[in-house]
Amino acid sequence: MTTQSPTTRLMLVTPPVADAEAFAFRLMQAMAGGDIAAIVLRLAPGDDRSRIERVKRLAGPVQANSVALVVEDNAVVATRGGADGVHLTGGPEAIAEARSSLRNERIIGAGGLRARHDAMDAGEAGVDYVMFGEPRPDGSVPPLPAVIERAGWWAEIFETPCVAYAPDAEAVAALAETGAEFVALGAWAFEEGQDIRALVENANAAIAACTARKAAR
Repeated sequence: MTTQSPTTRLMLVTPPVADAEAFAFRLMQAMAGGDIAAIVLRLAPGDDRSRIERVKRLAGPVQANSVALVVEDNAVVATRGGADGVHLTGGPEAIAEARSSLRNERIIGAGGLRARHDAMDAGEAGVDYVMFGEPRPDGSVPPLPAVIERAGWWAEIFETPCVAYAPDAEAVAALAETGAEFVALGAWAFEEGQDIRALVENANAAIAACTARKAAR
C-alpha cells in the first residue's frame, strides 16, 4: 500500500486530430488555462508519415509548456514524432511490445481497462499509469459512480499512478476526491464553442479546493 498523492493534476485527451496546424491553437488555449500534466493525442486515420508530421507539429508547443505529449496506440509514430510516450488500449501484449521497443525512455500508459484484473495486468506489465472511465469504442462512458469506485480502489492500493476520466466538468471534483493522481478532460472539452481555457481554469480550481479540504481533515 502506498500513500495517496497529495496533489491531483489535469490531463487532456483530444478528439482524433487531422489538422495539427488548426488544433495547435486549441491546445495553446487549453494550456493558457493553467496546470496540465500531459496531453493524450488521438490521431485521425492516415499513413504513418502524415501522422508523424502531425505529432511533430504539436510536440514542440506542448513540450515548451512543460506538458508531456502522449500519442494513442502507435509507439512508432510517437517515437518518430518526438512525443514523450504512448497511450495503449491493446492490453498486456501491446504493452510488452511497446516496452521492448521504447525501453524506459518514454511514458507508457494503459487505457481500455474494463475489469480490475485488466488494470492489475497492466500494472504488472510496468506501465507508467492506468486510465479508468474513458469512452468505450461505441462512444459511451461508464457510469460515474463506477469510475469513482475503481479510481479510489486503485489509488488506495497500488503505486502505479491512475487517471480518472471525467465525462463532464461537474465530475472533476468527485474524481479528484478519489486520490487519483490525474483527472482527464476528454474530447468534449474541445468541442466547438467550448471555452477550453476556462474549463482548465475551473478544473484546476476544483482540484485545488479538493486538496485544501483534504489538508484540513
